Amino acid sequence: MRGEERGSEGFFSYLRLEDRIAKDHPLRAIRALVNEALAGLSKRFDALYSRIGRPSIPPEYLLRATLLQAFFTVRSERQLMEQIDYNLLFRWFVGLSLDDAVWDATVFTKNRDRLLEADVAREFLASLLALPKVRQLLSSDHFSVDGTLLDAWASMKSFRPKDGSGSPPAGRRNGERNFHREKRSNETHRSTTDPDAKLFRKGDGQESRLCYMGHVLMENRNGLAVTDDITQASGTAERATALDLIDGHRRGKRRITVGGDKGFDAESFVQELRERNVTPHIAIDGHLTKTGKRRKTAIDQRTLRHPGYAISQCCRKRIEEVFGWIKTTGGLAQVKVRGLAKVRTVFIFALLAYNLVRIPKLLGAA
Repeated sequence: MRGEERGSEGFFSYLRLEDRIAKDHPLRAIRALVNEALAGLSKRFDALYSRIGRPSIPPEYLLRATLLQAFFTVRSERQLMEQIDYNLLFRWFVGLSLDDAVWDATVFTKNRDRLLEADVAREFLASLLALPKVRQLLSSDHFSVDGTLLDAWASMKSFRPKDGSGSPPAGRRNGERNFHREKRSNETHRSTTDPDAKLFRKGDGQESRLCYMGHVLMENRNGLAVTDDITQASGTAERATALDLIDGHRRGKRRITVGGDKGFDAESFVQELRERNVTPHIAIDGHLTKTGKRRKTAIDQRTLRHPGYAISQCCRKRIEEVFGWIKTTGGLAQVKVRGLAKVRTVFIFALLAYNLVRIPKLLGAA
């Protein structure tokens, strides 16, 4: 028998929003972890907000909505608000009821930025990793470190001389610009749209681009990111920031191992690790120099003879999975914000989202 079309103009629903979400939906386990981590930040939120005036958007709502933006690769806050307005799954995860009005995109952005200026994103990540059931997944002895380039939200046409002699392209909005035989460097030029972005290239034969450099310290047991940072791109930023990440995360003087790629095979960096009681499990950079001689490595047989070195070399490659996820699903192949502080915040949230996607699976396997 053919059913009749009744329309969708009913005023009431006899099902709760909770009942419309599948019991085995992956976001259920993630939301439980998020709520547990946010509960530990309740006193921190109380200190950030005034006790007078109109109530603002609850900080828990803001942080959950920001995580959804990374989970589902939502390009902008305006699209995120649109999704939360009609997507029941998004409403449930954020904590809104069916009758709650969604916020304006600009109101959401201003409230979220004001909250994240207080370094809440990093505290959120630390609160998640401090949960007892999550802490048992982390290694306290073996780590890997690496860096990656994130394209800045700035055009190469905005990279103009600091003295103001450069002129924007003439003609249409996206006018042509001839860079032939024009020498440009970070010492003489600066982006007019994002002054914190630096011109950098990864290696010989590759193009230069305006970018930032993201750094991650990963534990080797399950490949979870434990700490991170964003810096301006330079040839020494990876090694300098790696030492800062190790010093900031490490507790006590217990010996640990740190794996890294060939870019970390520098005598000064290896010596700095050994002075910190850190065993350098660094890949050997043994390329031929221009004179045909094999480059001398800073890693000696004291390190190579142990079987743990080969294990670290296998585990350290998993850090590329972190970078791959945050650039594709997390949407950070090119950041959508400007300024070092804002780029650092979105980078931390992308890593937080990556950990939240993996932790429920690891807990289920355990």
